[in-house]
Formats: sequence, C-alpha cells, structure tokens
Amino acid sequence: MTTFVQMKYIEKLQYVTNDIPQLTHIEQAQLACEAGAKWIRYRCLSKTDDELLADINAIAEICDDWGTTLVVSNHVHLNGQADIQGFHIENLDADFIALRKKVGINITLGGFANTTENLIRLANEGADYVDLGPFAATKTHSLPSMGIDGFSSAITKLKGLNIEIPVLAAGGITVQDVKPLMQAGIYGIAVSEAINQAADFTGAYQDFYDAVKF
Repeated sequence: MTTFVQMKYIEKLQYVTNDIPQLTHIEQAQLACEAGAKWIRYRCLSKTDDELLADINAIAEICDDWGTTLVVSNHVHLNGQADIQGFHIENLDADFIALRKKVGINITLGGFANTTENLIRLANEGADYVDLGPFAATKTHSLPSMGIDGFSSAITKLKGLNIEIPVLAAGGITVQDVKPLMQAGIYGIAVSEAINQAADFTGAYQDFYDAVKF
C-alpha cells in the first residue's frame, strides 16, 4: 500500500533566516522576497517570545506583500498569535501525531531527519515535508554528514516502501551540490548560509533557484 503524505504545496527552494551579525531576520526576509523567494523559514534561537513575535509580524507583512509562505522553525507555542502558515520542527524525537492535533490540519508541519528510519517515521506520522541532512558540515548541525550516497540510499528506501513525501536536502549545501542532489531524487533544497553569507545575496538566491528548477 502506498503512503501518500503530500497534501499541501511545498516550495522546492526554502530560504532559512538565521542569527547573523550583518543582517537582521527581517532584512534577510526582505532581501529573499525581493530575490523571488516564495518560502521563508524564520529560524531564530536567540530571542524572547515578544521579540520573536515582533520579528514574525514584520516578516509576515513582507511575505504577504510578495505572496510568500512563512514557516517558523520550532516555537509551536506561538501558533495562532501571528500570521504563520507552518512550523518546521527540528527536534528529532518530536511526536508529529501530537503536534498535528495541536496545530490542526491547515498548518504546514515540516520535520528534520538524519536517518532513513527517522524519515520514515515522520512520513508515517503525517509530516508534510522533511528536511534530511546535514549534507555537509555546518555551524548549526553537529550530526554526521550524509553526502550524496546517504541521500540516494534514503530516497531508494522510501521508493521501495511506496512512501511519497517531499524530502528537502539541508545542511552545508552549495549551488554546485544542487543538481546531483536533485538527480538523486531529492524534492528540493533548504538553504541559509550559502545565500546570507554571499557577497551578492540576490545573485546567490537566484543561482540556487535556477539550479533547483533545472
């Protein structure tokens, strides 16, 4: 029996904001939208709830102006307090059945997996999409890197089990990595550093967009 998980539209290129000194989260969201982003993932681990909501409300206005989906990493307790379309849960042990009951059917729920087994669990528990990674070493992930072989193996296993769910590669991905990852069967890419650390933010985003859409 085939397990179909995708019920909502999931963008193939997801830009993830981060705590960096040279650009605020709001500035990152503005630049990404101006570059053509249709999916912003707000990822902030350093602020109070009031500060988070101030950021989220400002970014939501930007996203509304550009027709961009806004997803918040973690912070599910803020559901209903701002115009948030979804949550991305980084906790590898998160119970997605319980989370779905908490947020309802209309909110997009994404998860993170570092193993094929966890990827399968999230698919079976009703995640709308899953980040798989890290692809390579990053400042935000201390887990083992998977590389192309790890991604290919995971996608092959999913196909063998007739499980269909959008799987996004995440963690240390450069634009040169995108084509082989897509050829390995990955649905899309989640990216942060390779864009927000680039000398040309807009150019870097558009390079990724072109690579994902090849």
